[in-house]
Amino acid sequence: MPVSTPPTAPTAGVPTIVVVGHGMVGQRFLEALADRGLTAAAGTARVVVLCEEPRPAYDRVQLTSYFSGRTPEDLSLVEPDFMARHGIELRVGDPAESIDREGRTVTARSGEVLSYDTLVLATGSYPFVPPVPGKDAEGCFVYRTIEDLLAIEEFAKHARTGAVVGGGLLGLEAAGALKGLGLDTHVVEFAPRLMPVQVDDGGGAALLRTIENMGLSVHTGVGTQEVTVGGDGRVVGMSLSDGSSLETDLVVFSAGVRPRDQLARDCGLAVGPRGGIVIDEECRTSDRDVFAIGECAVASDGRVYGLVAPGYEMALAAAEVIAGNAASFTGADLSTKLKLLGVDVASFGDAHGAADGCLDVVYADSRSGVYKKLVIGQDGTLLGGVLVGDADQYGTLRPMTGTVLPVAPEQLVLPAGAGGGPVVLGPSALPDEAVICSCHNVTKGAICEHTTLPEVKKCTKAGTGCGSCVKVIGQLLPQPEDQGLCGCFAYTRGELYEIVRTLGITTYAGLLDSHGREEARGGDGCEICKPTVGSVIASLAPTVGASGYVLDGEQAALQDTNDHFLANLQRNGSYSVVPRIPGGEITPEKLIVIGEVARDFGLYTKITGGQRIDLFGARVDQLPLIWTRLVDAGFESGHAYGKSLRTVKSCVGQTWCRYGVQDSVRMAIDLELRYRGLRSPHKLKSAVSGCARECAEARGKDFGIIATAQGWNLYVGGNGGATPRHADLLAQDLSDAELVRLIDRFLMFYIRTADRLERTSTWLDRIEGGLDHVRDVVVHDSLGLCDELERLMADHVTGYRDEWAETIDDPERLRRFVTFVNAPDAPDPSVKFVPERDQVKPDLDILAGPVLAIRTLEGTSR
Repeated sequence: MPVSTPPTAPTAGVPTIVVVGHGMVGQRFLEALADRGLTAAAGTARVVVLCEEPRPAYDRVQLTSYFSGRTPEDLSLVEPDFMARHGIELRVGDPAESIDREGRTVTARSGEVLSYDTLVLATGSYPFVPPVPGKDAEGCFVYRTIEDLLAIEEFAKHARTGAVVGGGLLGLEAAGALKGLGLDTHVVEFAPRLMPVQVDDGGGAALLRTIENMGLSVHTGVGTQEVTVGGDGRVVGMSLSDGSSLETDLVVFSAGVRPRDQLARDCGLAVGPRGGIVIDEECRTSDRDVFAIGECAVASDGRVYGLVAPGYEMALAAAEVIAGNAASFTGADLSTKLKLLGVDVASFGDAHGAADGCLDVVYADSRSGVYKKLVIGQDGTLLGGVLVGDADQYGTLRPMTGTVLPVAPEQLVLPAGAGGGPVVLGPSALPDEAVICSCHNVTKGAICEHTTLPEVKKCTKAGTGCGSCVKVIGQLLPQPEDQGLCGCFAYTRGELYEIVRTLGITTYAGLLDSHGREEARGGDGCEICKPTVGSVIASLAPTVGASGYVLDGEQAALQDTNDHFLANLQRNGSYSVVPRIPGGEITPEKLIVIGEVARDFGLYTKITGGQRIDLFGARVDQLPLIWTRLVDAGFESGHAYGKSLRTVKSCVGQTWCRYGVQDSVRMAIDLELRYRGLRSPHKLKSAVSGCARECAEARGKDFGIIATAQGWNLYVGGNGGATPRHADLLAQDLSDAELVRLIDRFLMFYIRTADRLERTSTWLDRIEGGLDHVRDVVVHDSLGLCDELERLMADHVTGYRDEWAETIDDPERLRRFVTFVNAPDAPDPSVKFVPERDQVKPDLDILAGPVLAIRTLEGTSR
């Protein structure tokens, strides 16, 4: 059933622009129209969009990330109110069926006939399926849309082996998806190497070795002759052109795409000899009132562009021309940078060295899977290159294509320790006209007009496409001259962590006097560095030999308000009590104890989203009495007051639920007991779901675990707070031991490198290299830190002590739990409550204070 977004502004008497297709390029065209004021909301044009798919435009470049846990909604490119805000009418699930150029109408599948003044075709492309016997059997798929992925995911539940026909960009992504679904995976590529369009023989060889080491089987130089089908009509295998065969339950065709030009053919528009709608430099077809943009078009240079960046350029050019301005599209950069199956692959410029007289500068290391080639002209000009396994310099090298390099090219490809290398060119070496973001054609000069990455993304769209330019953008933006933590320390939090860890410093005073700014040494510090250093020392306490009790000695003066009394301060001066309930599992006896404590102390009780029970309304002097009863019953601190682990939620898992595939409750309890009390830059939350139905909402947590039939998938960097963020997949199909080991490493690396008060979600977005870098460090041990990270976590686990149990056993520590030092037995008179819904709430009248009379200038009250 097609869904229509109605116009929000009158459109009578204005021209109508009909857009056929709502993919990435179609959405970019709509944004360009809106930027130029060509919308119903602006009163200048009626815009109607016919969309074939059942959902608005989404990020097809990131399509495979669906298998890493991103939802279709996460992939959407359309802001929730975009269509309504601009009065654009979107017909979802209602594609165009025919075009009447003479009558200037488009007929949709629903039967609606739309008149147009300007027609824009953004129909994209369709997957090419080789005409081999069995290609339509049950178990054969293409890899193009979200619906394709949903179908593959469902079918893979009952399959063991999968094969991908095609070893190009999308084929390798499809292979990674099948492997991620737990299938033994084959890749069949007719060309003699993988990614034949983007990389040369050397790059293809490096890529092949790396991918085969991941457990995929690659067959190059062979074609698919037949898909063999069993008696039930389902795929059972494949026959290849070299006479060999494969047993497989599922086949994905990813052998290239073809322009979707049938609508144009049917209405008599000119098409190219190999397909595609012929357009001129203004993106007009053979009919001046009809434009074509994206993969459906043959550009004026005779090329069909299958990348999104050229499609965006066409969209901008067409919108500019429709707005009555001069613009053209004459060709585009085909540079590409991707991470395929975890391997960096990039090519730019004349990657294959087709120019006359050019020379190749090559570095290859088959052991590490690194291959780098720069193509250099006779005059020293950089013409192009191929980077496999290490593409860090892509963001700088690609914009320098066509210029003479400022250093010898071999210095840019040689590894550290090799003679004459390496040299890393920073973006400062680029001219202002160098294009940094090829997806949106944004230059260095345009980026340098802004000061922050969010500002750059909002104003220029740079960094919102494939994302490969984000690192370079960050290097171009102004950096603060002083990146110190505060006025007391010239070091960042991460640097202070390393100083404390390496030198074994156990006190704030010792750290300030030895590593503080000269003017701060011998002082008292400030409210920024004291809790920050206190947290660092607490997290390293077992390792450096400091007291693990946060209220011992000097540590007590470093803590935030909540830590002063090991409880959360509430608005009326009372405190809340939150006992730990690991995994949300609790016995009836313990539940009764909580109820009795709440009743006896008159506390307000609330079940939290973290599967715990909060007790509100305790006075400071009551906290030890309450915790004495709770500790005696077997409870311990839930650390709701500290920057530390809060909870590990769980569903009931396979023990009770018919959908569960693992024991999520047991795992949640084990993890919560392992990481309890772990002090960190910010609070930590976790959850464990027993199946893909995700009832524990694990992907909204700092580290979340979702069960699979083969083990556990680990997600990191989620956040359900003010700026929600879905967690990203770090690793999949882990055993219990592998899961715990990776979480240990991840948490300790976060604690080691994050800024103060920085959640894991923000940290992942900020840290150079993002998730890929974190994965390299904690999964692949790229920095050689993993043994140390595991040792630090082992020290924490061994050294853990319950803060409240230690408090109530020490009379000296109990002395702090009074409202008035000079009257320790006197309760706080301002902590009062009134009844509400059979419980209590703070007395707001007392909080507001007395009503004071207001005197006028004449001295009278009113």
